[in-house]
Amino acid sequence: MPQNSQSSPHQAACSMMSGGECLHSHGGTRLLQARLPVAVVLGTQWGDEGKGKLVDILARQYDIVARAQGGANAGHTIYDEAGTKYKLHLIPSGVLNKNAHNVVGNGVVVHLPSMFEELETLAGQGVDIEGRLLLSDRAHLLFDLHKEVDGLREAELAGKQIGTTKRGIGPAYASKATRNGLRVGDLRDLATFADKLRVLARDGAQRFEGFQYDVEADIERYGAIARRVLPFVGDTVDFVNTAYEAGRRILVEGANATMLDLDFGTYPFVTSSNPSVGGVACGLGLAPTKYGAIIGVAKAYTTRVGAGPYPTEVFGALAEDLRRIGAEYGTTTGRPRRVGWLDIPALRYATRINGLTALNLTKLDVLSDLPTIRLGVGYRLDGRELPSVPADLDSLERLEVVYEELPGWQSDISAVRLWEDLPAAARSYIARIEELVGVPCKWIGVGPGRDAIVSQPFAAYVRR
Repeated sequence: MPQNSQSSPHQAACSMMSGGECLHSHGGTRLLQARLPVAVVLGTQWGDEGKGKLVDILARQYDIVARAQGGANAGHTIYDEAGTKYKLHLIPSGVLNKNAHNVVGNGVVVHLPSMFEELETLAGQGVDIEGRLLLSDRAHLLFDLHKEVDGLREAELAGKQIGTTKRGIGPAYASKATRNGLRVGDLRDLATFADKLRVLARDGAQRFEGFQYDVEADIERYGAIARRVLPFVGDTVDFVNTAYEAGRRILVEGANATMLDLDFGTYPFVTSSNPSVGGVACGLGLAPTKYGAIIGVAKAYTTRVGAGPYPTEVFGALAEDLRRIGAEYGTTTGRPRRVGWLDIPALRYATRINGLTALNLTKLDVLSDLPTIRLGVGYRLDGRELPSVPADLDSLERLEVVYEELPGWQSDISAVRLWEDLPAAARSYIARIEELVGVPCKWIGVGPGRDAIVSQPFAAYVRR
């Protein structure tokens, strides 16, 4: 069972130790007192949980912040102390820590023109990442032809679209899986690069009617891109492991989320990589035995973008209110997100898969006006209780959600910074989530600002 604020203070606070340091907050002012060698932050729902904010906060104490999978379909929004908003897609959320190195690992698919646009936008906002970015030479390249294929593939589905961002993520991973993809390291030999890209373009033209892509123009463009990108391309597998062995601290930033995982999500309405903990090992080359904490990020309710089953979805005026208050529009696409109540079976499923040691519950403030809050605590199908999230879409579409109703707090919590200052009903809501999921909620988001977060005291979150 998770520890709560009523536990014997130092016994509960220091039950997990690392090198003799206490791993917990005292008084709610420090979010991560011990600097764990490796901490992993993962999404537990359908994405957009607010992972970037926690990574940005924790990155202040880490030497390296790394991305392991996904592509520019993963949008993270973070804020600095002045309230300036930064929208990130490929660059890790550690950019605001001037002392942190940012690693884009081998499991990420990279559209280099978009990455440079992102870097230029950051530079325009005063963020200098010179000498602080390392891109894996094993990472696969995403080309405009992949975006073209993405749109053509969705059009082929004729009403049964997956609802992709049309950023070319799926086709790029498909090229990787069929072994005709190009990697960042291929840019070191431009003649061979050109031959490989022509083969890839020919494959697209043969497969899709209406395929339009000027391969020769892209070959010329990537010649210029190569000169620009190669100075910060390297062996990230060696880099992160050497850093770990030297005692440097590594923070891994997950993209997308577990319910969009290619293997564990609501297939086929998923992304094309593994946003669960396995994707960290495969996408960064850092062994699971090295992870000190695995932190799951979950909204106090749920959202998802695009098509697919969504058991706790709400509609009508309530949906519109939550969408408006929570600013639920995609960072990457601007699409309005679907909204629903917190889904405990799905969250418990994600907790098991990832071996979570703590939760960051975000956007609790969005629920502040509600007199009653519903919590999806179980699934029933044809009168039978389901033990977990079913694999098949038919069951997911037909199942009945079992709800509990909890009293709301109906007060503004956006200025709260200490656990004891949260309304009793808000603390009870969090405690019920902890009880049902079996993992402590260490951090609670109460607003969009960088400091709008409450750290629950004495919650153990390190792997035993």
